Amino acid sequence: MKITKVYTRTGDQGKTSLVGGERVNKDDARLEAYGTVDELSANVGLLAAMLSANQGVEQQASVERGLWIGHLQRIQSTLFRLGAHLATDPTTTPLYPSAQVPQEETLWLERLIDQMLAALPEQRGFILPGGTVEAAQCHVCRTVCRRAERLVVALARRAKVGTEEQKYVNRLSDFLFVFAELINFNAGVGEILWKKDDD
Repeated sequence: MKITKVYTRTGDQGKTSLVGGERVNKDDARLEAYGTVDELSANVGLLAAMLSANQGVEQQASVERGLWIGHLQRIQSTLFRLGAHLATDPTTTPLYPSAQVPQEETLWLERLIDQMLAALPEQRGFILPGGTVEAAQCHVCRTVCRRAERLVVALARRAKVGTEEQKYVNRLSDFLFVFAELINFNAGVGEILWKKDDD
């Protein structure tokens, strides 16, 4: 599909359309939620670009990075579904199947988390975000994901939001935390641990 026009001027007065055409203010809770999901997807895309730019010369490492880039793109596709879900008011507009997060996506994240944890050493304390640039960006993704989750939970108190959609965004933040650890571990970079004043 070719986009022939980007601007429509219909939002110049601070309103926009949900899926189905309903007009709402641009600071509506739905927009806050799906706008933050969009922000998360953009940050995940940046993480994928960082991994792609640093594939290195070692073939095995390059193949593994390519696999993780594919995983991140799958996550972005699911986030697009989540955004469409949040942009739909089911009391006025039927939800399209493509605007729902399949349970399999949450279960897939859980499998990846279990696989990563099995490859990582035991955690020795509270981790401060950092290490490699990619791991630091992964933590940025995690914190944006947590903010998206808070906004989705807030929206769910006043509107209908699917339970699977809420589960997915919660599990995704867990995935991003462990993935940041794995990135540092594979790069041979130690985690920065929080130290108490008396340590």
